Amino acid sequence: MSGQDTPTATAARGGHPLRTHALTRESGRARQLLAAGEWRPAASDAEAAAAVLAHLTAPLPTRRATTARSSATDRDRRLQRILRTTLHHLDAGAVSPPAAALLAAVARALLPWHAHPNPPAAAAAPRYWSASRASSNGVAVAPTAAGEALLPDLIALFTPLAATGPPGTVPLTPPAVHWQAPYAGRFRRYGRPAAGVWTAETVGCPGCGGTAGPWTVASDWRQTTLGCPCGVVSHDHGLAFSEVWLLLPDV
Repeated sequence: MSGQDTPTATAARGGHPLRTHALTRESGRARQLLAAGEWRPAASDAEAAAAVLAHLTAPLPTRRATTARSSATDRDRRLQRILRTTLHHLDAGAVSPPAAALLAAVARALLPWHAHPNPPAAAAAPRYWSASRASSNGVAVAPTAAGEALLPDLIALFTPLAATGPPGTVPLTPPAVHWQAPYAGRFRRYGRPAAGVWTAETVGCPGCGGTAGPWTVASDWRQTTLGCPCGVVSHDHGLAFSEVWLLLPDV
């Protein structure tokens, strides 16, 4: 994620490959924009960055008796909190397009921790792609060392993003980078009307009712559209960013 790192090299130091292509790209772009003064984050961007930074820098809990299992759970729980905080601010829709792109890239890299160590209780909860490997007894294990290897560079990036500008500083947001990608498969729209209660609904084309695509997904990081093979383009599908962009190929 630093100037000399490639996604593969960064992940390899952690001992297991992660999907970090988007993170490398968006981190590099964010650093260039900040260094050139082309991005002066607004208060909402700084607030989201500060929330993520708090979990990036959170120390592991001090236990009276630490076992290998409790240590592994604590390490994974820290990564999971980073992911969930990132998704919360991404889907809240309050951050600028460059901040949304960066948050999504962070979340993509940490997707293995969506269900580690505390998987959602409801069967309807989102089931994202996972880079987990199977242990000898067949239980999925998150690539913890690889995830932790991302933290130093993320801390270095999110620290200036979270900093409040001097009094009178006017926020400056660079233009959005539009993206478009194909996606074959079903999209599920998730809701959480109450604590521990999830709802899920398959998204269908308002024209032909098709649900499997292949969709043409396009976004400017403020609005996402789904294009159906029948020619109908929908803006009112109700999908959150984390239910669309994070499922697409990491290119």
